[in-house]
Amino acid sequence: MGGWVEGDPVGDRLFLDLPAVGLERGGELPEVRVAYETWGTLAADGGNAVLVEHALTGDSHVVGAAGPGHATAGWWEGLVGPGRPLDTDRWFVVCANVLGGCQGTTGPGSLAPDGARWGSRFPQVTVGDQVGVEAALADALGIDRWACVVGGSMGGMRALEWAVAFPERVGSLFFLASGASATGDQLGTQTTQQAAVRADPRWRGGDYDRADPPSDGLGVARRIAHLTYRSALELDARFGARVQEDGRYAVGSYLDHHADKLVRRFDAGSYVVLTEAMNSWDVGRGRGGVEAALARVTARTVVAGIDSDRLYPPALQQRVADALGVPLRLIASPYGHDGFLVEVDEVGALLSELLAG
Repeated sequence: MGGWVEGDPVGDRLFLDLPAVGLERGGELPEVRVAYETWGTLAADGGNAVLVEHALTGDSHVVGAAGPGHATAGWWEGLVGPGRPLDTDRWFVVCANVLGGCQGTTGPGSLAPDGARWGSRFPQVTVGDQVGVEAALADALGIDRWACVVGGSMGGMRALEWAVAFPERVGSLFFLASGASATGDQLGTQTTQQAAVRADPRWRGGDYDRADPPSDGLGVARRIAHLTYRSALELDARFGARVQEDGRYAVGSYLDHHADKLVRRFDAGSYVVLTEAMNSWDVGRGRGGVEAALARVTARTVVAGIDSDRLYPPALQQRVADALGVPLRLIASPYGHDGFLVEVDEVGALLSELLAG
């Protein structure tokens, strides 16, 4: 139940242990372990490296089968591998589990130096903190500059932060289905999800028993989130008001299924920590505002969105595209925000275009 922990099969993960990591909001983590995966071979000059950034409940397992250590198959199958848009005969592809996550990188479910789980003691982290850890990973791998940084949704935040914080280290940027700062709508949705987790009596202030986690609260949070990930058009077309033989609305059964899946593989503490990082996201903080921050970007960039996305509507990508002086590339999809994961062919075509430039 929940995320990966020490002693579980490692699967395809590799690990890097870092010394103390300072945090944007003050203080530090005395040690950080980063879980990551790679595909392809790094060129002698390090110039063929591509960083793929996962979304909220993703992890380092971009492609590959489910199995020991990996509860699910890769979340962007079709994008990485020989002959695919991220052709591993050409590119060295890296994906790291995010700081605060629950799939091998240090988070609230990890052991602190005192041998107990971090739990409620785990500090608030920002997107900037997460990218700082990824920069340390790049250094350790001998990567001075990414040929491309690719990310959608929460991954898009980190991709954009890379291009702003380290412009000299990002050759090209693929920014997908995300925004430059959190909106009131996103804050409202995500704080409601956090409230659902905290309302579960098993939450225990964040210091819950891993054998008895706040699964009900996390499941409700996932149901709320999943409604924002799909479009009203799709849900009505697929389910409408249909009632199943067991008396449940079909759409309710669908949401139950996705809640159950997440509860089996994700940690409630990480869910709260990561949604709080998303809540605090503002690429312009401390940089004179969004447009001033985006003026730092030197990477060749594709900005793309999903036309039916109601969580990160195209207007948010349009702002980024306008600031960077590039056209917004809209992908037509009935699947809402999740279209960035579902429409692999369209996403792959845009990525191939960027990498061919």
